[in-house]
Formats: sequence, C-alpha cells, structure tokens
Amino acid sequence: MAEWRNKVATTTIDAALVQKMFLAGAKNLESKKEWINDLNVFPVPDGDTGTNMTLTIMSAAKEVSAIANPTMENLAKAISTGSLRGARGNSGVILSQLLRGFTKEMSQVKEITVKTLAVATSRATETAYKAVMKPKEGTILTVAKGVSDKAAEIADTVTDIEEALSVIIDYAEEVLAKTPDMLPVLKEAGVVDSGGQGLVVVLRGLYDALTGKVTDFTITEPNAEFKAGSSMPGKGAAIDNADIKFGYCTEFIIMLDKEFNEKTEQEFKAFLSSIGDSIVCVALDDIVKVHVHTNHPGQAFEKALEYGQLTKMKVDNMREEHQEKLIKDAEKLAEKQKKNFAGTEISGKKLGVIGLGAIGVLVANAAVHMGMDVYGYDPYISVNAAWNLSRSVKHISNVEDIYKNCDVITIHVPLLDSTKKMINADAIAMMKPTAIVLNFARDLLVDEEAMVDALAKGKVKKYVSDFPNNTTVGAKGCIVTPHLGASTAESEDNCAVMAVKELRDYLENGNIVHSVNFPDCSMGACTASGRVGILPKNVKGMIGQITTALAEADINVSDLTNKGKGDYAYSLLDLDSAIDASTVEKLSAIDGVLRVRVIK
Repeated sequence: MAEWRNKVATTTIDAALVQKMFLAGAKNLESKKEWINDLNVFPVPDGDTGTNMTLTIMSAAKEVSAIANPTMENLAKAISTGSLRGARGNSGVILSQLLRGFTKEMSQVKEITVKTLAVATSRATETAYKAVMKPKEGTILTVAKGVSDKAAEIADTVTDIEEALSVIIDYAEEVLAKTPDMLPVLKEAGVVDSGGQGLVVVLRGLYDALTGKVTDFTITEPNAEFKAGSSMPGKGAAIDNADIKFGYCTEFIIMLDKEFNEKTEQEFKAFLSSIGDSIVCVALDDIVKVHVHTNHPGQAFEKALEYGQLTKMKVDNMREEHQEKLIKDAEKLAEKQKKNFAGTEISGKKLGVIGLGAIGVLVANAAVHMGMDVYGYDPYISVNAAWNLSRSVKHISNVEDIYKNCDVITIHVPLLDSTKKMINADAIAMMKPTAIVLNFARDLLVDEEAMVDALAKGKVKKYVSDFPNNTTVGAKGCIVTPHLGASTAESEDNCAVMAVKELRDYLENGNIVHSVNFPDCSMGACTASGRVGILPKNVKGMIGQITTALAEADINVSDLTNKGKGDYAYSLLDLDSAIDASTVEKLSAIDGVLRVRVIK
C-alpha cells in the first residue's frame, strides 16, 4: 500500500492525530456512500448501508470536530456517544459498537501503539459481536474480526503504526473479497458485503490521514437529500419483495427509568427475537439503542415502554422502500448523474491515439469522420494497420507531442513491461488542464494514483476508465465503467468463434492474427509443397541466415514474410519441397532462432 520501508518509523499516535484520522475516515466513507449503497443486498436489499453507516459516523464526527483540545478521553466519549445516538440501520449500529469497543481501550492510554491497536481492535470486535443477537459471517463483523486477528498477529513484531495499518488494511480487503463465499446472496448478486466494504473505506481514510495524503478534515452538514436518506439503487433491486420476511425496519432509543441489567437485556432481546430478526440492542449509560426488523413494530414499542420513555423512533416499510427505489431512485439517480456525463464538443478537437492496432485504427478512423483532428502514435504499426488507417490521421513520431497538444488522449496498447504506467506523472504534467484521458485497454497502463492527484489539483479535466478500483471509484474527475466494451448478446459467441478460427489458422497454416505480444503475420492458406514457421530474435541478418541454410539444403523459397515486434520476429516461408529433419536442425542451430515449426 505504501513505501513505509523508506520512511522514519511512526511508533505512536497522539490524540491530535487520532482526531484527524477519525475525521478523515468519516469523510472517506461519506464520499463513497453511494458506491456502498449499490452493494447492499444483505440482510435486506434496500440500498441504504452506505447512507446509514455515514449518518452514524458523521454524528460522531460532528462532535469530534468540535473538540478544541483533544485528549484520548474526550475523543473516546465523543466517538462512542455520538456514533450510538446517530446510529442508523443494522450496519450503522454495528459500526457504532465497533467504535465503542475501540474507544474503551483508547481512553485508557495517552498514545496509541501497535500493541494498543491490537488490543483495541480485539475489544471492538468483541463488543460488536456481543451487540448482535445472531451474528452472521460474511458481513462487517467478519471483516472486523479479520482486522483484529491481523493486528494481534503482528503486534509483537511490528512497531511502525503506518506499516501495521497498511498490513491490516490489506488483510481486511482479503477477508472482504471472501465474503461472497460465506453468504450465497452476495455471490448471487456478484458483490462483496456492503458493511464490510464500508469498514474498509473508513480504515483507508484513517491511513490516508496518517500518511499525510489527506489534509482537509473539515466536517460539513449533510445536504437535505442526504438527510432524507436517499441512496443509489442497489443490486438488490432484482430481489423479490417476497424475500423480505420481516417488513419493517424499526429503530428507537429507550431513555431508561429503571434498571436494565444483563438479565433484563437478555429477556428483552429474547422478546425481540420472537417477533423479528436483524436484532441489535446496545445499552450505554442511561439509554438503550434498539434495531429490529419485524412485522409488528407496535409490539416492540410496547415492550420497550416497560423500561422507560422512547425517543428517536423510526419505522421504515422495507418492502415499500424496496419497490419505490426501483422507480424513484432510478429517476433521481439518472437526473443527478446527468451532470457527471456532461461532455464537450468533439468536432474540431485534437484526438491523440496511442497504439494503432486493430482497435486504435478503428477509433482513429471513426474520429476523423466525426470531425476530429486525429494524431496517431505507434512505432510498431503493422503494414495491415497502415493500409486501413485513414490518410487524414497524422502520424506522430514522438508521443510527447500527443501529451502536449491533444484535447483527448486514448490508449490502445498491450500491457507489457515497456508500457506499464506509460501514462505517468511526467506524461500527465505535459497535458493540457482541459485534457480528457480515455483508457479502455488495461488499467496498469496509467499510474492512477498520479492521475487522481492531477485531477484533484485541476491539472487534467477527466479520466475515463473501464477498470473500477478503490483508487478511481468516487475520485474527482473519474468516470469509471465496469468493463462493458464487449458486453453484447453476440460478443461472447463471436469471440469464441474468432478464437477457434484463429487457433485453427495458426495450427494449419502458421498464420498469427490479432496477437498481443507477437506481430500479425499471415500468408493465407498453405498451397505450397512445404511451409515452415520460424521464431527468431529481431536482429539484422537473420533472414539471410535462414535462406542461406535452406539454399544449402537445395530447398527453394517460393514466398516468405517476416514481421518484427520489439525484440522478436516471426517468419513464414513457403517452400517448393518438403523440409527434412536435418535442415530443421540447422535452422534451429542458428544463433537467435528460438523455435522452428514445420507446418507442412
């Protein structure tokens, strides 16, 4: 995650830094709440996990940000009480308990060390599991346990908190990636657990503050739409309302006026269990926070009144919410996101195409027809591509000219060692502040951390990528799609047919077409008496050595083609007679020849 090995170790975190880290974690969650909403399919597909977790942590963040002279004690109190009072939904209440458990340990120290971190995360996990009536693995609880397990594992060997947190977050993501294997509903929807993802997002925010990547810790009031609990339609929209067993999400706080001991708490939880599920019940000082999914909210209220007065009462019809979200939220989202896709006129703009293979040529030619001024860069352009390329495309010999002059830059090159992060900080620095970069080839072609940083500083206008990840999703100026380039009803069948045809052509005729790492090289169907394919290094004099060896064997070459790409080439030779084994050995013995294949 970070180059912490080259830095001076940070062995302790004081209260002032804890305050900043917590605020950064809250802000990171708030910025990605809609993405997390979209993952929400468990326990109910109502698309509000991100919203609920954010409302929870923001309630605490508001109190934390108001502390002028932070100490571990006053921060712990603000985080614990603020998150519990503001807790929303199943995931929000669980998050509040994770924070409550962590701060219990945090309040006992002046500075946090790696060992403190291990003890506090263990306490957090224990507290959260205890609060949930029927803990379910594959959820935020599982990810939290992964955090505490990894923290305990490294506590005796790692002293650098930055290193420790990096290792912990990496492991948390590993655990998160396994949640679909624990909950079939997640695997069916093709998502990880939304609550677990929310926790990882918070941890990344903490880490970014620790490492100095984030410096803005200002907490602002949520807008009206957010307060109303609006969210993105989730993948759970495909789930039928009939799958929602208990239809009312019921939440309230009991302001106790009688003793609420452990025995009373267990009796109350048992009652809630008899009328619903997704039960979270937490007692703190003179209040009890209650969350339950039930078909009888009134019965929950009546029982709770035995212990005190009720406040912050909320009942949501989850079946109705789920149905309405299919229509209303889709309309809202479409209207809201319309601004995100506001484009720019392309006629007359300069387009730089990096890589003029099969796709790059098609893009360049199409752009010409749409009135763009097109510049192409490809030092290894094939003859076939050159023939198909429009004469209106200007061939550029120095890629820096594209970086400096083009309004739109699109990348169409294979991922090789030589092309990895070819769009780096230096390349980005040459671009116009209005430049739009399109990457539908491979994510690793672009240094995305450098790109996101440039977007944030206004040095580049937009980055459009087909490869969503934690770096780009939700980042300013990034438009990310889930690799939709070949998502048509016919594409998979067509690709399969094309692959079989090309493989057959290679086996029967030695032709190579549409290869990523080798040059296109084709001589059509083999009608000669013999054909041989040779893979040599792309060096001077190689063809001469090959033809000389054939001449010495009294074999005439009737036709040949040779194509080079980088360090290697590929040669096809049609012969007037069949080649014998001894001649194959002589060809194979030529210095630089890697393989000889007799095709016919």
